[in-house]
Amino acid sequence: MRTATVWDAYLDGFTEDPGYLDYGRIGPLAQVAAAEALGQTEVLSRARFGSLDHFGDQDARMRSAVAAVTGFRPDQVAAQPNTSTGLMHAMFGLTGDVLLSPADFPSVPFAAVRAAEALHVAQPQWLSFDGSEDTAGQVTPGQVRDQLTPSSVAVAVSLVDSRTGFRVDLDGIRQVIGDRLLIVDAIQGFGVVDAAYDAADVVASGGQKWVRAGWGTGFLALSDRAVERLTPVVSGFTGTADSEPWDQVPPPVRAASAFRVTNADGVAQGRFAAALEEIAAVGVSAIEAAVGANAAQLIDLADEFALPVRSSRDVRERAGLIVLEPPAERLTALGAALHNAGITATTRGRTVRLSSHANLAEETVDMLRGAFTSYVSGAGY
Repeated sequence: MRTATVWDAYLDGFTEDPGYLDYGRIGPLAQVAAAEALGQTEVLSRARFGSLDHFGDQDARMRSAVAAVTGFRPDQVAAQPNTSTGLMHAMFGLTGDVLLSPADFPSVPFAAVRAAEALHVAQPQWLSFDGSEDTAGQVTPGQVRDQLTPSSVAVAVSLVDSRTGFRVDLDGIRQVIGDRLLIVDAIQGFGVVDAAYDAADVVASGGQKWVRAGWGTGFLALSDRAVERLTPVVSGFTGTADSEPWDQVPPPVRAASAFRVTNADGVAQGRFAAALEEIAAVGVSAIEAAVGANAAQLIDLADEFALPVRSSRDVRERAGLIVLEPPAERLTALGAALHNAGITATTRGRTVRLSSHANLAEETVDMLRGAFTSYVSGAGY
């Protein structure tokens, strides 16, 4: 059972300046990750006798940390430099067609299309939607069930839709797809959504957003079924059973580690592991509850100023992304008001996306209130 001290230490690890509401783009480094980076860099810069083997140990540490958060075994996890690379490995390894949304973040569609173009053994099957802008891109079990075909061998989804904040129902999708592979791009919820990863066969994510571990941190987790069915198309010397296979090119090992090209960045793995170890200590469910409460606070504030909220108001369908959709002619004004108030957010298309983590400073809320006040005043309300 976590203690108040552990939770307080976790919240104290948020050191970004007030006004930051853009975790959906990049999470400022957690204090433990920043400290880990300094320590690892010090070891590397001095290279004392016998110290370099320490970096090789970070791979096992990182895989154990991912396993503790996802429920996969450490041997089912392979280091990746980012989410997109992990998804590329999965899509290029498929034989058969994959059902996915064309509205997903580009990492998923690009991986599927590039694999089809290069190998011609798997084709993307594009999910169609009912035409409603409010639900465009939001993948549900019913949609998946109705559009599966006999040639569908896999379904690929984003755990959280980056444009609406919609949280996909992994358990529900697993129930309707049978023994097909379920591939999950988890980046917009990993570390803050207590997801049913046991329903997935492939989970790819990075640590630069909600985990707050910085760039260069990522993983690919594969179920035993995925290891059996996927072909490790791009597999380097670290993907064999030998540590250094000199004078020969042996086949890839039958394991998640086959989906590696070379040794990972030990410093980045240390950062990732440190951040994940802290998350495991406090519990993803506790973080999810705090993120949900803060997201609700942002929605209430938007409602106070009559700003249209595109994100779901059902906490079961919403992660940490709050998407505002002002009138098209007022989008620039809202962006300017946020900028002038010192609020860091993402403007994409016709929407403004706010994303708060477990720690939401009162000063940040006050700054956002000031931005909204300026926005509505400029409209003559």
